[in-house]
Amino acid sequence: MELKILKPRKALNKAFLKVKPSRTEIECFKTNLSHLLDSINDTGSEEFHKNLVSDFLKDTYYKQSHFVNTKGNCDLVIHNADKATSTVGVIIEAKKPTNKAEMLTLDKINVKAFQELVLYYLRERITQKNIEIKYLIATNIYEWFIFDATQFDRLFAQNKNLVKQFIDFESGRLADTKTDFFYKQIAENFIAEIKHEVEFTYFDIRDYEKALRNADKKDDNQFIPLYKLLSPQHLLKLPFTNDSNSLDKRFYSELLHIIGLTETKEGSKKLIERNKEGQRNSGSLLENAIIQLDSLDKISRIENPGQFGSNAQERLFNVGLELSITWINRILFLKLLEAQLITYHKGDKSFEFLSFSKIKDYDDLNRLFFQVLARRQNERSEDVKTLFAKVPYLNSSLFEPTEIEHATLFISQLRNDETIPMYSSTVIKDDKGKKRTGTINPLEYLFEFLNAYDFASEGSEEIQEDNKTLINASVLGLIFEKINGYKDGSFFTPGFITMYMCRETIRKAVVQKFNDVKGWNCTDINSLYNLIEDRNEANKIINDLKICDPAVGSGHFLVSALNEMIAIKSDLRILLDRNGRRLKEYHFEVVNDELIVTDEDGDLFEYNPTNKESQRIQETMFHEKQTIIENCLFGVDINPNSVKICRLRLWIELLKNAYYIHEPDSVETRCIASLPELQTLPNIDINIKCGNSLISRFALDADLKEALKKSASKWTIDSYRLAIDTYRNAQNKEQKRTMERLINEIKSNFVSEISQNDRKVKRLAKARNELFTLTEHPTLFELTNKEKTAWNKKVKELTDEIKNLENQIEEIKSNKIYENAFEWRFEFPEVLNDDGDFVGFDVVIGNPPYFIMTKNNTDNLALIHYLNNYQTIKNASSKNIFNLFIELGISISNKHSYHSMIVPEGLFETRSYADTILLFNNSGSVINITRIEGMVFDEANTGNVIFIFAKNQSDIKTQQQFFNKSQDLIDFEKVVDPIITKIDNPENPKLSEVCQLFKGMVVGDRKNCIFETNTANLPDKFLLGNCISKWNINKNFYTDYSKLSIIGGTKLKAKHDIFPRILVRRTGDFLCCAYLTEPALTESTLYSCWSINTDIHNLFILGVLHSKVANYYIKNKLVTNPQAFPQILMTDLQSLPIPKPTIVLHNSIQTLVELRLCNSESCSDLENQIDKLVYQLYDLTPEEIEIIENSVK
Repeated sequence: MELKILKPRKALNKAFLKVKPSRTEIECFKTNLSHLLDSINDTGSEEFHKNLVSDFLKDTYYKQSHFVNTKGNCDLVIHNADKATSTVGVIIEAKKPTNKAEMLTLDKINVKAFQELVLYYLRERITQKNIEIKYLIATNIYEWFIFDATQFDRLFAQNKNLVKQFIDFESGRLADTKTDFFYKQIAENFIAEIKHEVEFTYFDIRDYEKALRNADKKDDNQFIPLYKLLSPQHLLKLPFTNDSNSLDKRFYSELLHIIGLTETKEGSKKLIERNKEGQRNSGSLLENAIIQLDSLDKISRIENPGQFGSNAQERLFNVGLELSITWINRILFLKLLEAQLITYHKGDKSFEFLSFSKIKDYDDLNRLFFQVLARRQNERSEDVKTLFAKVPYLNSSLFEPTEIEHATLFISQLRNDETIPMYSSTVIKDDKGKKRTGTINPLEYLFEFLNAYDFASEGSEEIQEDNKTLINASVLGLIFEKINGYKDGSFFTPGFITMYMCRETIRKAVVQKFNDVKGWNCTDINSLYNLIEDRNEANKIINDLKICDPAVGSGHFLVSALNEMIAIKSDLRILLDRNGRRLKEYHFEVVNDELIVTDEDGDLFEYNPTNKESQRIQETMFHEKQTIIENCLFGVDINPNSVKICRLRLWIELLKNAYYIHEPDSVETRCIASLPELQTLPNIDINIKCGNSLISRFALDADLKEALKKSASKWTIDSYRLAIDTYRNAQNKEQKRTMERLINEIKSNFVSEISQNDRKVKRLAKARNELFTLTEHPTLFELTNKEKTAWNKKVKELTDEIKNLENQIEEIKSNKIYENAFEWRFEFPEVLNDDGDFVGFDVVIGNPPYFIMTKNNTDNLALIHYLNNYQTIKNASSKNIFNLFIELGISISNKHSYHSMIVPEGLFETRSYADTILLFNNSGSVINITRIEGMVFDEANTGNVIFIFAKNQSDIKTQQQFFNKSQDLIDFEKVVDPIITKIDNPENPKLSEVCQLFKGMVVGDRKNCIFETNTANLPDKFLLGNCISKWNINKNFYTDYSKLSIIGGTKLKAKHDIFPRILVRRTGDFLCCAYLTEPALTESTLYSCWSINTDIHNLFILGVLHSKVANYYIKNKLVTNPQAFPQILMTDLQSLPIPKPTIVLHNSIQTLVELRLCNSESCSDLENQIDKLVYQLYDLTPEEIEIIENSVK
């Protein structure tokens, strides 16, 4: 069996292959590589040659950010950071070129150099417990053998026999302690058994020497794989430029400056805001728009200005921002289009059109939007025909005026005579190559700024000759998600997470779809592949999958879903061109959240309009994407800017595969007015809608039958779907407007019919009838007094009921809460059956917002609505909004659906979300829980967990996984801790059964009413969480209770006056308590606790709370959000088991605590004595005590 040898290109991440290195980077690589080769000395020592390798790697890549040096016996290591104390990421064994006996060859790897790598790896992995090793390298400068550490882990670290012998060797328990003994007697034998399982990347620098020595830059492309192979992006698996997790901060910051925004920090949160007064530039896009909106009094003319803010300044800012984002969206889309056209035409710069020479003012830009891109070439006016001769017709809704533009401003109404100062760290250079300074026309600035970056990210492996930084389309989503701000608790989800969630969820849903349609019992994609016979039918089944993100944000999940669905079709071998032919020579896969297309040789696909096969692939990709976007992907967001950005991202995905239309059976491009005709973009905006996902007037089971019956002659559910399909692919504006009117008419009929069928409306009609009959129909005989009393009573009851019902119905109609309501019942006819019944989505996926709803951050009417309509927060102590999205997702999905969301890590760790867990258990099974090491979102204050839920599937074991910091996915079983189980003995009373507890108050405007010194002779002491340390109250503040604005927590002063009581700090991953012996107000970061059992003293409770047992229990079971802002929730603290003590044990602990409180200094002896007694209290064994002692050292 031959060894598995990879060439450099094959070893690289395919998404990384697409990243263009700059000319500067390649020249630096060539210079350092030449120096390395020229410095080889056959008589030099291995130490000498090792230093050559070290200098080459440091000077080319690692000097700034990664420590490179020897470590122990290792010749060379590359650390994961810039300090020697950081973990090792790469282990290198360097031999001198003449040492052929110890160096690997392509035929033989079981030699000393490889055996040394095994030993050094085991020392790092087993002895040092380093799980962050990425690669191992053996080199003699000419030849390089590169091994992935995951392979070493599988072959060596997971081999129990080898590890045992290694540990015995390191401990000196074997026959010899010399390393040669390990190499010959241990490593050599193990390697011999598995050598044919070893895979490695190999290259010989001498193969590149000819290209290295000549001056022809055309040969330099062959250095690209080599340059990338030794880079930190590959060897340390770091994010790279077009990774959707990576934000180019320079691009982002300067774009904010041009728009007129700034990033500020509020606590741990970063917020995007308008510049402060005195720092605003009237020439920026936002300020120019705000000035025009204000001077023309546009806000007052908007139909519902309240939706944009509660005051004039808020409304001006929000409308101005929405307009600015609309305009910037179009311009960035056009920059991507321009870059693509130039690529299609082999670098022909005549296809550039976004420049100040062509677009001199906002009028020209407005004409480009609406008179060029929205019109066919032969329909354009003469002046724009010449100016924008090579700009294609796109037909997309993106280039039609929006409602907000119609109501307020077009970009042509901005002032053209304004200027804007250059950003202090601008990327734009002057003629001398220095940063440009001074002021500049805003449009000229914007075009020069965009031109300083490379937007042509799709396609070939080549060098970026202009040294421009790459801007990837997916990064634009990240940028705009940040511009939207975090006020709604939403964050941009990194690509490795969206990719994973979509892969795991959609593949399961596809298998389920086939099982439902075909009656199969497949379990995965592979078993599905074996049964598929009819490819057209299989495509139809997959294209019927409905995927929804109810908090869609920038659309990242939907883009990942789009890529995943194409990859699934490729894996099932059912990806067909428009003539039904398979794309069997090509492979489609998702790598780093990018759809990568390669041919049989592994070369990246690049569109060439003059090549028939290339044309076939490009057309297939465009129409596959179009089909999936139109039929399968749906999104809703409350933020109109997010909706615009999501639509833009989906249009960009189509733009990536835009193609020139060919004449039938020809490679000639079809032309209109002598211009090449680009395939137009569909109106996909109808799948992404704006509204509050969580609020609907109408229930999902509201009856549509009457509406369908009455309008049967005009339209059906099928014609509703057809109207939407026609809208998407409207041939002209007139057809599109006609479809809009029809769609609105259909929805209006639904609203009116559902309203008429509402129980309240029906009861109102009945009550009115009864009252009419009672009052308008005379009786034949005069009523007796008794009958008159009964009649009057009945009339009054009916009158009151009618008035009450009229008020309720009117309130619903006029209720502000429903202004932005989203009607899931009929907004997406794709999830209705032919009878109009709501069937639901196959997949619900996303990253919902996270924040705890209170009267201070949530509209009161909305909060009441949520409490009345969502079970998961009715009784919850923590009313976090993400629970509502979980419940909504289960409601709007079909009976065999799959769900995946990334939510706060506390969901499965604390009892605060018990109702959501109950909902899961009653509705199906959580089949996967994936935790994530470290923080996913920089500005969030919580760690995260991903779940996958299968609706109506029961008794499925939950798979447990986690992503480590290197984003490697690892399986693990959550181990049941027997000590926790023992402490949780149901016979042990809970703390809440022994003590009374309350949470401190939340005070508004704390800075102005709570003071460190008592100069004003304030009557009340006030304690915050930072006032106490373990055992001690270190300080207090002063206030006047009568003047406090208490907006939450425990308000009643009588409770705060109780003493003595125990104070417990809410934050931290251990219990920090103090003993309060006088009245004091406490803030919400402190819990108060005192015994209500006459047999149990407060000091006994304090001793138990401060014991190592309690801290072990808290840390291993009760701490929520441990990775970011660890805290102990009140409900969890209440659940702490407190065994009933014997009198002797109780009194002993109480006495020791009294002594400890009398000593302000640390008293470890007293604390150890308390711990020993608490160990007795919980009946722990010596082995269990040792575990607890070791865990808290």
